[in-house]
Amino acid sequence: MRTLIVYYSLEGNTDYAAKKMAAILGADTLRLSPKKAYADKGFAKFFWGGKSAVMAEKPELEAYETDLSEYDCVILGFPVWASSFTPPLRTFLAEHKEGLKDKKLAAFACQSGGGAQKALAKLKKYIGINAFLAETVLIDPKQKPSEETEDKIKAFCGMLLG
Repeated sequence: MRTLIVYYSLEGNTDYAAKKMAAILGADTLRLSPKKAYADKGFAKFFWGGKSAVMAEKPELEAYETDLSEYDCVILGFPVWASSFTPPLRTFLAEHKEGLKDKKLAAFACQSGGGAQKALAKLKKYIGINAFLAETVLIDPKQKPSEETEDKIKAFCGMLLG
């Protein structure tokens, strides 16, 4: 099964998890980057990121190349912002709604606080599906590495490998 991991990462946690998963699954990765970067420190980080997520914004992304027809499975990864998935992922999904229709879909969320289950539910609703092939929630996998996190990543990948 050919797999693509599409993700946005602000502080490196989602990037860390995506690269670990790619190594286990032999997957390709596509890191989304908005043309106008989000603040990554202080009050501005929470205010502008949270506002952007709550308002369901779709920021313009830096150019990227991908052909979804080459993949059987697409994994979506994101940090949780205001109990939602991140706006760059919303942009990608809006641009590729048709290309994702016949794909096996999985998702992982990275968080420091809470809201990941709500974010995953919003993501399923936005895509128009009832369930992912696999889903998991990781707590700051790069900043707070743990055996539990590594086990969750392996279990998530195991669900996809069958």
